Amino acid sequence: MEVSLQKIFDIWLSGGWVMAPLFLLAFLLYTQAFRLVLHIARTNLNGKEEYAWREWVLEPQKAKGRLKKIIRYTQENTNCIETVRNRFDEVRMAQLAMIQQHLKFVKCLVAAAPLLGLLGTVLGMLQTFFGIATSGGAETATVVASGISEALVTTETGLTIALPGLFLVMFIQRQAHQIEAKLSRLESLTITCLNLKAKKSLTT
Repeated sequence: MEVSLQKIFDIWLSGGWVMAPLFLLAFLLYTQAFRLVLHIARTNLNGKEEYAWREWVLEPQKAKGRLKKIIRYTQENTNCIETVRNRFDEVRMAQLAMIQQHLKFVKCLVAAAPLLGLLGTVLGMLQTFFGIATSGGAETATVVASGISEALVTTETGLTIALPGLFLVMFIQRQAHQIEAKLSRLESLTITCLNLKAKKSLTT
């Protein structure tokens, strides 16, 4: 275990000073990404109970969890369809605004990771060319090996950070779209049920 940790540490050092900002970038990226995943898990609407939504819209007291709050808020003290739509817009803003804001930051970090790795590559190649130009004999091989190592390690690290981050961004975007779609279905169902209620009250 100690040998493997020492190897990891040696590889880390071979990447040069660019590895420090890469580590900071990775920490920020995955902290923000997992924070968003947890936020979505808390705010996600339960699609498994969608079969009961119609009953819950007609009788809000039977609803469960976060849907109960949404249904009661969108129907409370209103008989106007326009008011219902405005309240659903407010719910969308409350549910999705934080996700969209932080997702932009995560996307920037994902894009920055390979670019920062590329910066390390350029610095490593400059060191390599400098070693070839100024050194001689065995020293040349050492300097060139060090420069190439720095160039390859930083590029690999940048890509290793960015690729899982890209999949996380796609997952978060998909979940956000699902929440938005569920809210749209609930809004349509609410408006339909309110129209039916209004027609029944007029006929009776």
